[in-house]
Amino acid sequence: MAATLPADLVAIMARGVSVIVASRDAKLRPSIMRAVGSRVEANGQDITVYLSRGSSRQLLQDIASTGQLAVVFSEPSTHRTVQLKASRAEIRNAVDADVPVLAAYLKSMEHEIQQVGFAPPLTRAMLAHRLEDVVAVRFTPEQAFDQTPGPRAGAPLGSGR
Repeated sequence: MAATLPADLVAIMARGVSVIVASRDAKLRPSIMRAVGSRVEANGQDITVYLSRGSSRQLLQDIASTGQLAVVFSEPSTHRTVQLKASRAEIRNAVDADVPVLAAYLKSMEHEIQQVGFAPPLTRAMLAHRLEDVVAVRFTPEQAFDQTPGPRAGAPLGSGR
């Protein structure tokens, strides 16, 4: 079942904010990495996160072997954060059609990080990648949680439909 996401959170996610992707292996050892891009479509029901293969080997191996992933979208200026979980993901190499998505994400993140006082060169270094090294991980969220710091942190966001 797909998680129902509030429209305002989908808008934040689709705009291009900080994205962290995590999984775990069969022995429950965690793996985690910052995404270098994201795409949010179909009212948050179709999400693709982009990872650098070179720095995400264990994470990609864990997603491929367990199918499980957790993805956190966080708006740097407000810390408004949502965590999405899924048990099935499709992994593919990035292609030329992904270049505009990655460029739009970088531009958005430059703006987001500037809001908290850091210049674009920092963001460019943080999200640097070569297209031939980028992997796209597509999933449909099955669970969603409010992870914004405060009294609702950890609270589920809507039920499956």
